[in-house]
Amino acid sequence: MMATGKPTIGILGGMGPEATVDLMRRVITATPAVDDCDHVHLLVDCNPDVPSRIAALIDGSGQSPAPELVRMAQRLETAGADALAIACNTAHGYACEVTAAVSIPLLDVIVSTRDAVAVMNLPRRRVGLLASTAVINIGLFSKSFATTGIQLVTPTAQSELMAVIKAVKRGNSRRNTRNLFRRIASELANDRVDILLIACSELSMLVDSLDDATPCLDTLDLLAREIVEFGLGCSRRESPEAALEMSR
Repeated sequence: MMATGKPTIGILGGMGPEATVDLMRRVITATPAVDDCDHVHLLVDCNPDVPSRIAALIDGSGQSPAPELVRMAQRLETAGADALAIACNTAHGYACEVTAAVSIPLLDVIVSTRDAVAVMNLPRRRVGLLASTAVINIGLFSKSFATTGIQLVTPTAQSELMAVIKAVKRGNSRRNTRNLFRRIASELANDRVDILLIACSELSMLVDSLDDATPCLDTLDLLAREIVEFGLGCSRRESPEAALEMSR
């Protein structure tokens, strides 16, 4: 592939649509471009018909998103993608099914996050995880972090955090939603954690409502960085401090 001489990244999106656009914006912001031709070539499948990850993994009442995710991945590969990225943390629970169905790599944000956090100076070795209950239930980050010696701490108000996520999916990012997210994040930050890990693309859209003094790392920023690195055909790796600054 790479007919243009530059890799093309296919994004499995629509989970949700606004978060997918936010990822694209972050890719553009992270790209050192001076003209149109300097940007990353993206193919985006913003598919709102992917079955609910909440219904499948939390409620246990929905159909698996895997078949639709596989179809999206195959369409993107056929369209010319040289690598894939999934604009949803929870959907990474189906990464094995996706990678098994295509011959191109997946830029795995779970692995990227583990690697970024593992080399950070974290005196307490405790990371506050702000994510969907589905991510927690399937141990998506805890399995990846198992060999790092880092403890993942979840909010006591996890049900309220899910209400925040669902509100954003409904298009409600107003003050009441932001205030609730800020309170939950503040309580978690005060639970002797070194850093907050924003691990839901809906929550990524609310990060600007947090106190600037709250150290946090956003997985959507890490994924954007991976997309830029692959899309520009380079091996640039920013320091953990740079990645942390990117999240602020």
